[in-house]
Amino acid sequence: MKKITSSFLLITVTLALNASTVFADEGMWQPNQLPAITKQLTKAGLKLNPNNLTNLTGFPMGAIVSLGGCTASFISDLGLVATNHHCVYGSVQYNSTAKNNLLKNGFLAKSFKEELPATPGSRIYVTEEISEVTKLIKADLTDAMSGSDRYKTIDINSKSLVAECEKDDRYRCSVVNFHGGLEYYLFKQLTIRDVRLVHAPASSIGKYGGDVDNWMWPRHTGDYGFYRAYVGKDGQPADYSQENVPYQPKHHLKVNRSSVDDGDYIMVLGYPGKTNRYRTTYEVKNKFTWVYPQAKAYREEIIDLIHHHSEVGSEARIKYESTLAGLANYAKNYGSMIHSYNKGNFYSRKQTLEANLAAWLNNDAKRKAQYGTALIDLNKLLKIDNEQQARDLILGYLGYSKMLTTANRLHRLAVEKQKPDLERENGYQERDIARFEQSMKAVNRRFDAKIDKEIVVAMLTHYVALPKAERINSIDKFFGLSNITALNFNEKKLRKQLTNMYKNTKLTAQEQRLAWMNKDVSDFEKSLDPFIQLAVTSFKERKMIEDTSKELAGQIQTYRPKYMEALIAYFNDNNLPVYADANSTLRITYGNVKGYSPQDGLTATPYTTLEGIIAKNTGIAPFNAPKKQLALINNKHYGVYAKKALGSVPVNYLGTLDITGGNSGSPTLNDKAEFVGLVFDGVYESIIGDWDYDTKLNRSIHVDIRYMLWTMEHVDEATNLINEMDIVN
Repeated sequence: MKKITSSFLLITVTLALNASTVFADEGMWQPNQLPAITKQLTKAGLKLNPNNLTNLTGFPMGAIVSLGGCTASFISDLGLVATNHHCVYGSVQYNSTAKNNLLKNGFLAKSFKEELPATPGSRIYVTEEISEVTKLIKADLTDAMSGSDRYKTIDINSKSLVAECEKDDRYRCSVVNFHGGLEYYLFKQLTIRDVRLVHAPASSIGKYGGDVDNWMWPRHTGDYGFYRAYVGKDGQPADYSQENVPYQPKHHLKVNRSSVDDGDYIMVLGYPGKTNRYRTTYEVKNKFTWVYPQAKAYREEIIDLIHHHSEVGSEARIKYESTLAGLANYAKNYGSMIHSYNKGNFYSRKQTLEANLAAWLNNDAKRKAQYGTALIDLNKLLKIDNEQQARDLILGYLGYSKMLTTANRLHRLAVEKQKPDLERENGYQERDIARFEQSMKAVNRRFDAKIDKEIVVAMLTHYVALPKAERINSIDKFFGLSNITALNFNEKKLRKQLTNMYKNTKLTAQEQRLAWMNKDVSDFEKSLDPFIQLAVTSFKERKMIEDTSKELAGQIQTYRPKYMEALIAYFNDNNLPVYADANSTLRITYGNVKGYSPQDGLTATPYTTLEGIIAKNTGIAPFNAPKKQLALINNKHYGVYAKKALGSVPVNYLGTLDITGGNSGSPTLNDKAEFVGLVFDGVYESIIGDWDYDTKLNRSIHVDIRYMLWTMEHVDEATNLINEMDIVN
């Protein structure tokens, strides 16, 4: 394995990259690629040597952590972790009740003993080592393999490397593919298992503007929150215990109270989730014309039924606040991407790219022989894979039912435990059991039977409208739907059956769920619990669907790398930037503080201020700023946090950084790698950035450190946390 922990090693496929032609600010770069774009980084304003940013255990990389969906960073030597409010939101919700609504009131621990356990299963991951393992993963692959055998071989080889890496139980390891499976890397992350909630402002600050302002500018959101990492007295990761002590990281970020000015260099270090910059035209059209519109409709339907069946501030609504936030975020995201797609010329440019690629291949016999018909073969498989996408999407949204998913997961655990550990499905290996148990403990804080039932009714209503050939016989038989279509569907009968199921299930009790974790398959087959019966009776067909998907995935793994190899060669030959799509691994994106012009005749400045909060305030959520905050603003009580050029305290600012989901909570750093805020969103026009990058319109939105500190000091009186930070001017 090639170790690239602290030494510079360019990815093989990017050796030909002419760095001087990289588009301004585009790209989510792997740390080891930064020396290749030194000129661009220096021109943008970076004062550090880019080589220093390749050392994962040095400064500042050693201070950057993953939360397993969001990014965060250490900002004190006592394990204090800064991230977004919406990243700690689930933990705030988990600790909230109708009587003690932390979502509404906010939370601040004035001492270590007042800090609350985060949501069960919460983790802080510190990346310490990255190794290229492409040859080890692909060593046993042959062109004659079936898709299933290819999928299984890659899976087993990956799990073997992970198992070896995790012999040291302090670490969580993963094998991740780059460029569609052209390359594979092993990531080794120190895993901190005791995570505690330290501070989150009230939602009227942390979510100010709510879904109305989501993806919009101007913005006035205090999207920040704090965790703390705890370890055993020996300094090593440990499960939660009152005896544990704050973790002391090797590196933490200094906080620059002066923040940044218009035009200043900024960079974000984080774990962006997923981008699709290299997808085919077929995939683009299918996603934007079918998947996104349908998924948006399902999300909005579930949002509406949760609202309809729970009152604001009720126990049921509090349980679903985190779910609602996620549903609403991506419903708006999908809608915005559809709008951008229909408005712009992204698809036609994709078509042009593929036409140019084909011409480039056909103009050279050697290239044509080497890359062949990879794109044509890939698209054939993708079309087959999407034949059942209507059914699969409905089954996916049925997953929002806690009872259905809990029963399925518990039964699957019993099935998988019959196999050797390496042959088990991901999520059911011994390495996963502790988190599995924690997820079972967390169910009741995210579940209401009435709402859960409504989700099942809604999705099964869509399910019966599917063509008979796409449906699952065992599910039809269980619910008495075998001869039912949308025309003769009896919702009342279904509701009666579901009411009895929720009445008779024991899976609503935590002790029952934990007990089922230790039972075998025969126990499940004899169970009278209705949700377990459904899980058992439908398993064989659901497993067949899964196996078919794996066969296709294995075949796609044959052609996607070939297509990517051809595309990268074409990009290199034309001096175009080559960076891997985001895949939840550590990346750096850079740029400058800068406004933009979203449409003709309109220019957006790069800063918003406290006065904008008052201008938007209506007293009604989501524009219901705390009275104390409003009084401070009206009295121009800025303290030391006013920005002279603005005559007020800056709240949010714009940057030209290339980000996506997963970057949430990433620290925004200045030219000396000092903490100057948190990135938390993008503007409406850049939502399509997961697929397409536009230098003129792509803008990231950041919480200004001045606003964070001003709110912490003057609104929430979190001076204990401010005193804990290393603050410079």
